[in-house]
Amino acid sequence: MQVLVCSQPQHLELQEFDYPDCSPGHAVVRIRRIGVCGTDIHAYGGNQPYFQYPRVLGHELAGEVVEVADEQSAQLVGKQAYVIPYLHCGECRACQMGKTNCCQNMQVIGVHKDGGMAEYLAVPTTHLVVSETLNLDQLALVECMAIGAHAVRRSAIQPGELAVIVGAGPIGMGVLQVAKSQGARTLMLDTNTARLAFCRDVLGADAIATPQETTTAALISELNDGALADVVFDATGSPRAMQAGFDLVGHGGRYVLVSVVKADISFSDPDFHKKELTLMGSRNATPEDFAQVTSLMETGEIKVEAMITHRARLADAASQMPQWCDPSHQVIKAMISIDPEEVLV
Repeated sequence: MQVLVCSQPQHLELQEFDYPDCSPGHAVVRIRRIGVCGTDIHAYGGNQPYFQYPRVLGHELAGEVVEVADEQSAQLVGKQAYVIPYLHCGECRACQMGKTNCCQNMQVIGVHKDGGMAEYLAVPTTHLVVSETLNLDQLALVECMAIGAHAVRRSAIQPGELAVIVGAGPIGMGVLQVAKSQGARTLMLDTNTARLAFCRDVLGADAIATPQETTTAALISELNDGALADVVFDATGSPRAMQAGFDLVGHGGRYVLVSVVKADISFSDPDFHKKELTLMGSRNATPEDFAQVTSLMETGEIKVEAMITHRARLADAASQMPQWCDPSHQVIKAMISIDPEEVLV
């Protein structure tokens, strides 16, 4: 089978791998869609934490189950499904507390072990979710939206609170849509005005703005009855933006760092204590978050298909990746298709 391997930073190449073994407890999925996410972009650029080369990228995955190892899973064959790519150990303290998203021994498909930029992939049947209603594009983007859903759940946001989402990439767009589904008021900040307009016009952000040191806090205060934000979510991947976000959170507010960067983040301790801020990281997602996103997609409260701006086949993805990494190409979400006969639109 054909597999796209990131052998070193800035280099992808097609290679031939053996068809995967279908061991007990596993299924083989014929991969049909692969969403390209920030993790893949950072790994391609050499900036992704927890990463080693060579690696097969790809963890936003949808496909068709073609083989199972166990008779009790036979009903999965022929079904379309998405993959939960977080392989947790089930034994560590985090797992025992139900926090499988931050397992001490986490193995993420496409990061710690080879992923789905391949024609076939063997995955545990426990990490496959079948849907009779979502199409392949939607299924491939459940994982992306689940990261946003987990961040919103971590924040314990309440109806009417002001959520400021910094970073209008796909993860930020997921945070936006889930926060809105919880009744929050939303302000999206980004330097990319085209993405901001998309968030307002297509995804329903209540307000948008480009961040300016001298005016952003004043805008938030105007929107929130003189107070700063109740919750700030950072989804920028920028250490500078992550540090600046502390100044946007109001007294008693919460700051959720969704981004992961190779950097140290510092803040003013007196300001932190004066506001009695709650600072939290948000990593991956749990089955509860996946279920919530699936439900919100089914009801139309989460829109992902409009986010897909670029498409390519697996054989062409290596040549397209530099463009997808270039901000001038205005990529929101790139989608790779495996089927060579499928018409790309």
